[in-house]
Amino acid sequence: MSRVLVVEDDAAILRGLADNLGGEGYQVRTARTGGEGIRIIRDERPDLVVLDLMLPGLSGLEVCRRVRREGIHTPILVLTARADEVDRVTGLDLGADDYVTKPFSVSELLARVRALLRRTHPAAELPEHVAFDDVVVDFVRYEASKGGRPVQLARKEYAVLRYLAAHPRAVVQRADLLLEVWGYNQLPVTRTVDNHVAQLRAKLEDDPGHPRRILTIHGVGYKLVLGEAP
Repeated sequence: MSRVLVVEDDAAILRGLADNLGGEGYQVRTARTGGEGIRIIRDERPDLVVLDLMLPGLSGLEVCRRVRREGIHTPILVLTARADEVDRVTGLDLGADDYVTKPFSVSELLARVRALLRRTHPAAELPEHVAFDDVVVDFVRYEASKGGRPVQLARKEYAVLRYLAAHPRAVVQRADLLLEVWGYNQLPVTRTVDNHVAQLRAKLEDDPGHPRRILTIHGVGYKLVLGEAP
């Protein structure tokens, strides 16, 4: 689970970011000042920082400057006002990795967070097999069984399940499945992912209408629950 630090002095924005990032499956820490943000970065080394530049006292620009001066390479996504082009450029020059301008769409910010984490962290190793309940799936031999009987899965169904199995209990974005399984760089208007998930449930769940393993997190994506199901 990736750890994201949000440094933002506006309570409403901070709460909204924390809620949305938490809903994505990230472990979220928050700070209201630049000084507190630097302390958490030094002590806890989060995987990514979402940093408002317009902080009272110690500014976001100064946070960038000090963090990079200390040799800390944690990726930083800065939040700036739409008109502050100079601050955006300065932030990038000081070591920020990307920026989002206020007001921003949550979907754009989350997409940039995912892109930065993919760029700086190796992708999860894809498993060779997965087993739960009476289901056994071999992703190398493309063999699946349920209750000891063979189950026919399409290649894309194997790929979707394998990607979910690489992130057990984490919420996987629909857009990430489209990118990783189908190679779509933009989100097309399609129910391709939904249809493949529905087929996997029909073939592998005991009660497809009330799945216990392949779950939908409405408005977010999907997750595969291994071990003890809820």
